[in-house]
Amino acid sequence: MRAYDIIKNKRDAKENTKEEIEFMINGYLENRIPDYQVSSWLMAIFFNHLTEEESYNITDVMLKSGDIIDLSKITGKKIDKHSTGGVGDKTTIAIAPMVASLGVKIAKLSGRSLGHTGGTIDKLESIPGFKTSLTTEEFFEIANNVGIVVAGQTGNIAPADKKLYSLRDSTATVEELSLIASSIMSKKLAITSDGILLDIKVGSGAFMKNIEDAKELGRIMLKIAKRYDKNTVALITNMDQPLGDNVGNALEVMEAIDTVKGKGPKDFSELCLEISSYMASLSGIITYEEAKKKLIENIERGIVKEKMKEWIKAQGGKEEVVDDPIKYLNIAPKTLEFKAKEQGYITFIDTEKIGLASMVLGAGRQKKEDVIDKTVGLTINKKLGDKVEEGETIAKMFVSDKSDVDASLKLLNEAYTISKERPKNINKNVILDVLFSDEKS
Repeated sequence: MRAYDIIKNKRDAKENTKEEIEFMINGYLENRIPDYQVSSWLMAIFFNHLTEEESYNITDVMLKSGDIIDLSKITGKKIDKHSTGGVGDKTTIAIAPMVASLGVKIAKLSGRSLGHTGGTIDKLESIPGFKTSLTTEEFFEIANNVGIVVAGQTGNIAPADKKLYSLRDSTATVEELSLIASSIMSKKLAITSDGILLDIKVGSGAFMKNIEDAKELGRIMLKIAKRYDKNTVALITNMDQPLGDNVGNALEVMEAIDTVKGKGPKDFSELCLEISSYMASLSGIITYEEAKKKLIENIERGIVKEKMKEWIKAQGGKEEVVDDPIKYLNIAPKTLEFKAKEQGYITFIDTEKIGLASMVLGAGRQKKEDVIDKTVGLTINKKLGDKVEEGETIAKMFVSDKSDVDASLKLLNEAYTISKERPKNINKNVILDVLFSDEKS
């Protein structure tokens, strides 16, 4: 078997066999096949795409290249979640106690921020004392006792995907949907949950810019999940504006806390309720409708709030933060305001630039080794369709002495389009579509 022949087959739009895929990926991982040949293979995939069989086989090879996280020591049903990333997406922090309040376990490995999207681990570490580096024993013990545990990702889940992604990033092949699907699913399937909810963001602040591509990505991932007999649902969710009102680590934690108390922003609260209800239904112990009704009751009765406190305490955090986030979260005291230069209506938001504006204040990383400032960020006062007066505050900036305020203001100015006429047909729906394994929508 030769790499040359495998590349040629894919270049000519022929299907690579599982043996050929194993040969290429394992050969690259073990430094037997040079990166220039794998780059050529990736470019052939980019133009000719992967078949359903190839998508499954690449996923399988990558997930088996590293550790499999066996959750069988955790009693009950375990449901995982993956978000493709967005601006203001603090969903895991709110949905974990919501889902756990229904008796479903959340045992999750999450990542850190990079670029314009935030990372759950960075946000959780805004809570005083909160530990995200846990031993295996601690991980299982907290999951069993509390029903929630969220820790940082281990270094040996799907290492082939990690190496292949770096090459994709430098060869302009990241955008291929079948490769994105295989990359995500290789990591999700390496953790033996009972079901997976996929939150696929689409819009100006998401990696997927149009809904048809987002749906296609969802369909590919659902087909892969079905091959593994993994109960999965994909939600296509709106990222044409920031999710909720806050962008930035401690600010987003505060908003997640408000949400479990029933006081969160409407769009974020709605999304959390929907995601939690679908996650609970994947467990098979409660229907979507029953879960939604019960969650509303649990929030009103303070049960979700108490579950969040229990979780934070179990991971070493200061549980009092839930009662008084302003007191216990470290939020930058210095603030500035980004104001409208004219009167009109907000007709478009380049949400990615909002994320970048928060990043240059210090809330995110441009490179993996960058140190972030968890105290800084943005509060968004005006969103799509809102009327603004000249001089009215569109966003409040929480800044430090190291924040690049000028760059942030420039990005905010570029992000907002203000028009004289009231906009028509702006889709503010949080959930744009729901895809199931049987391809209903």
